[in-house]
Amino acid sequence: MSIKLIVGLGNPGQKYDGTRHNAGFWAVDAIAATLGGHWAEERKFKGAVTRVMVDGVDLRLLRPDTFMNRSGQSVGPLAQFFKIAPEDILVIHDELDLPPGRMRLKCGGGHGGHNGLKDIQAALGSADFWRLRIGVGHPGHRDAVVGYVLTNPPPDERRLIEDVVIEVRHLAAKLVHADDAALMQAINSYRPSA
Repeated sequence: MSIKLIVGLGNPGQKYDGTRHNAGFWAVDAIAATLGGHWAEERKFKGAVTRVMVDGVDLRLLRPDTFMNRSGQSVGPLAQFFKIAPEDILVIHDELDLPPGRMRLKCGGGHGGHNGLKDIQAALGSADFWRLRIGVGHPGHRDAVVGYVLTNPPPDERRLIEDVVIEVRHLAAKLVHADDAALMQAINSYRPSA
């Protein structure tokens, strides 16, 4: 298998640029820059799209212009138009259950209350897509989650999240082979340098 679509999740607009919820945007921007992609707005897909070739794989990157909880309105139409199966899609998103400085790669599973994933599952009719989860930490109580993900992390946490984004940039070309055991090991065991 090869990943044919990498999606970075976030909220559009300058107001949200530095918030924890935009960690997926930070990562997909880094991947695009590394692979030489140039974003172009695609109104029919409600997002910015770029296309690159990686190891003979025709790879598209997507940055939805919808708000997080409507990400499926962007991912679904693009996947359907280009006939990209759910198992050939990698979604990069913020993850409350991982501390800043950590990341995890897996295929399938639930949405864990993440509204972006929930909407993508509904749009694709499947949960069998890949996820690269970037840790942003948890506020400690579920009632505080919305405010937490929509605020900027303090500088020390931001640095840890940026360390993960830098590592994702280094691994950019390898992400088309998400099921590679060595890649999964590198991602799932990653720790930021002290």
